[in-house]
Amino acid sequence: MAPPELGKEFPDFSVQTSQGAMKFHEYINGSWAILFSHPADFTPVCTTELGMVAKMAPQFAKRGVKLAALSCNDVDSHKGWIPDILSQQMIKGDDLPYPIIADPDRELAIQLGMLDPDEKNAAGLPMACRAVFIIGPDKKLKLSLLYPATTGRNFDEILRVVDSLQLTAVEKVATPANWTAGKDCMVIPSISNEEAETKFPKGFKVAEMPSGKGYMRFTPDPREGY
Repeated sequence: MAPPELGKEFPDFSVQTSQGAMKFHEYINGSWAILFSHPADFTPVCTTELGMVAKMAPQFAKRGVKLAALSCNDVDSHKGWIPDILSQQMIKGDDLPYPIIADPDRELAIQLGMLDPDEKNAAGLPMACRAVFIIGPDKKLKLSLLYPATTGRNFDEILRVVDSLQLTAVEKVATPANWTAGKDCMVIPSISNEEAETKFPKGFKVAEMPSGKGYMRFTPDPREGY
């Protein structure tokens, strides 16, 4: 099966997790969601990543984002690993604020194109890569990232991407390189200057370019409070 495609409905699936049974589309239930995979339980980089996501969970929740991790181990292994994850980030409690999906047979990892052919476990089987899938309330894939097993992810960047996706889903803007919430956005090319004057009450500026073309148009973050 081909990996999920941008703009297409993300596959539904039924799995067991560290927090019980899950039907993924029911779990999303009209929310934004992030599914992120990991090579294996009780591995160093994965432990830092899941701990960081747990630490940042309130920031994702503030944005209405549901989280789910996946690792190619069974539920009992996940539950045994969770205390280590919490300890690594000095988080109090006995469970993570999100479920870890069990995929010991790698069925879901294969279906979603999550395997890293260069990294293998002790049995010689490919391990899951560090995939990130961001799914919108319409259950369609909005963004996908694939990292090799050897490179941990920057979840501040994932949070920044969520801010951009949520903004551009409702406003006729795009976000430039290194944009963060509250900084200037860019008017999309399909909006004329006349439309932009009406659409953006905060105004917009056209940057002068050597080409003489007026396509670099900047406008303040259009949301209230910015």
